[in-house]
Amino acid sequence: MFYWRDLADVPHDFGPSVLTLGNFDGVHRGHQRVLEHLVEAARKRDAAAVAISFDPHPAQVHRPDSAPALIMGLEDRVHTLAETGIDGVLMMHYTLDLASHTPEEFVEKVLVNALHACAVVIGHDVRFGRGNSGDLETMRALGHRFGFEVLAIDDFAASVPLATGDGEATRRCSSTWVRESLEAGDVETAARILGRPHRMRGEVVHGAKRGREMGFPTANLSNDAEGYVPADGIYAGWLLDGSGTRWPAAISVGSNPTFEGVSRQVEAHVINRPEEEISAFNLYGQRIVVEFVQRLRGQITYTGPEALAEQMWLDVDRSRQVLSTDLQASG
Repeated sequence: MFYWRDLADVPHDFGPSVLTLGNFDGVHRGHQRVLEHLVEAARKRDAAAVAISFDPHPAQVHRPDSAPALIMGLEDRVHTLAETGIDGVLMMHYTLDLASHTPEEFVEKVLVNALHACAVVIGHDVRFGRGNSGDLETMRALGHRFGFEVLAIDDFAASVPLATGDGEATRRCSSTWVRESLEAGDVETAARILGRPHRMRGEVVHGAKRGREMGFPTANLSNDAEGYVPADGIYAGWLLDGSGTRWPAAISVGSNPTFEGVSRQVEAHVINRPEEEISAFNLYGQRIVVEFVQRLRGQITYTGPEALAEQMWLDVDRSRQVLSTDLQASG
């Protein structure tokens, strides 16, 4: 897949292309629907399928104090976009100067002159250009002027079980819905919207080693780990080490209220490791991925390490049960 960080990186003779544009935070099922149509339209026209995205997120530039936390980091966003089968990504550096372009200026400079668009695939709610003044009708008018088609795609909705157990709720897939679900610790709903488990990525750093002393060594993610941190609690999930090996894990998110002075952190205890590999199992300094499958419980303050260790045995056993289907498939 082509990956460009600047318009100057795009070859002068590139094209024709079929384009879409958006932030694609999470690359959820709604995004995936647009990208599927993008690839299909490009193949029919013997053109390249290219997604235009932005880094940093526009909200981080316009309102840094209130911008939402990102669902995924840039590395995972580009990797997940590549998995959709598109041919290229133009990741534009978002600045106030870029934001000042009128819809016409942006389309002519980027879509027409640089990428030679023959078609543009967008949702009905698209907004672009200075002050988000451009919309679907604006794009259609500009397409007529510059000679490219505009293909509008309907929203994609997902259904999730109601908390009461009585039926399902259907809602338009959105990054906002993913964040709401993660904020509530509902990683299962987040996975239904994303089409895969929510994940974080970061370097393993040294912690206080309290877990190791109790028989539960953990891989602690660095504070600058990428990905939305879900609600405090204990989760069943997976750890992917630096080699890509996937390990079942019990994951803790929070400040561990049993001990004082502990900052909020994400740490994963790998379960079901073969005995002969334990002594050589060193993740420090590796960049790992942690995937969240199911929230088991919230954070609880225990009377001391013994009571906490007893609960941790139960958490590990419960994690093993939750992940048993995948464990059997991989075994």
